[in-house]
Amino acid sequence: MSDGKVEVVRAGALTTVQDQGRFGHAALGVPRSGALDQPAHRLANRLVGNAADAATLETTLTGVAVRATRPVTVAVTGAPAPVRVDGRPAAWGSPVHLPAGAVLDVGTATFGLRCYLALSGGIAVSPVLGSRSTDLLSGLGPAPLKDGDVLPLGEPAGAAPPHHHLTLWDGPPRELVLPVLLGPRDDWFTATALRTLAAGRFSVSPNSNRIALRMNGPALERAVDGELPSEGMVLGAVQVPPDGRPVLFLADSPTTGGYPVIGVVPETGLSAAAQAPPGLPVRFAPLRHAADRRPAVQARADGLTG
Repeated sequence: MSDGKVEVVRAGALTTVQDQGRFGHAALGVPRSGALDQPAHRLANRLVGNAADAATLETTLTGVAVRATRPVTVAVTGAPAPVRVDGRPAAWGSPVHLPAGAVLDVGTATFGLRCYLALSGGIAVSPVLGSRSTDLLSGLGPAPLKDGDVLPLGEPAGAAPPHHHLTLWDGPPRELVLPVLLGPRDDWFTATALRTLAAGRFSVSPNSNRIALRMNGPALERAVDGELPSEGMVLGAVQVPPDGRPVLFLADSPTTGGYPVIGVVPETGLSAAAQAPPGLPVRFAPLRHAADRRPAVQARADGLTG
């Protein structure tokens, strides 16, 4: 750890410390947590010369403003947003030199939800169970930031930030299309429900957060009534509660649940979900092929997408 620090001048709606997550503790009921948009988190670190596992700041919608006690290189990625240094416009998606005492302000996202702010050396709070991430569900890691908080900075790795000033990035989606591998409880739903999942038009509910992306839209009809014993959940599980609207589990989700999981979204689809604002249209796309699918289930998926 260096003697550098960063002060939170404006915390925004929700700013947390995040890294790649807390692995290997699901048996204790500890979620993975970590940056919801992992590619944006890794890109921000790469742009300032950090290792991929250095901790960044994840902002939600309204950004953050910070002041460092030593000169640092910073980069903002994820949702596009205005970036200013002491009131002067600065680049988004590129390395920016931040002098000691200057204020970096990341404004409200112009599309998408979450920005990632990396500072050279990374946020050096003490790890908990191997991660510096804030876990909102379990309460592990540092609390969500508030105005006036001061965080330690790590020692810069010494790797030179890239010289280019153009970041190739797809940007947040205008429609969220989620690939979904059916199962393990898709047989708890009617054929009509599976067709609705594949063809129905859903949208992101305002009740979404780091725990889950909740949906508005048509209800999925159950074929099996009754209770389901609590069972393990994986990142990306699409659980269907009694109201029939699917819920996509994200990084801070519980490790067990008692409602049937109709399918699982692969991790490659979750970074787009992390940037989906309330009201964004959502479509589910059941996967056509999977090597480990049961023949009967695969046939049902083929019938939905063929």
